[in-house]
Amino acid sequence: MSIKYEISITSIGKLARKFLETNNSVILLDEGAHPNLAEMVLEHTPDELAEDIVPGDTLSIGKQKYKVVRVGENANDTIRESGHCTLLFNAKGSMPGQIEVEGTIIPSLSQGLKFSFAGK
Repeated sequence: MSIKYEISITSIGKLARKFLETNNSVILLDEGAHPNLAEMVLEHTPDELAEDIVPGDTLSIGKQKYKVVRVGENANDTIRESGHCTLLFNAKGSMPGQIEVEGTIIPSLSQGLKFSFAGK
């Protein structure tokens, strides 16, 4: 598998855990990109998106693995611009910046946690 994008969580906004609990979703954003959104997002180390994320790719969060099932039409662009996307865990979405993933459990969040997308 080739790594397409790899980040580490640097800050967890006060509302980010609530979104995960109630909506099965997290919002990723480059550290410092939009300070006014910090309470709602997981800020992370910036990285270059080496290749578009597509259905069938694997998202690894710590030791947990998830299958990418849908990538919103703007998700790759917003990741390139500001590290921004919304991850939906075992849920359906309709927004263009969302990435839907399937897995057995919802991840536990902590600073330093690594997220990586890999191709086949």
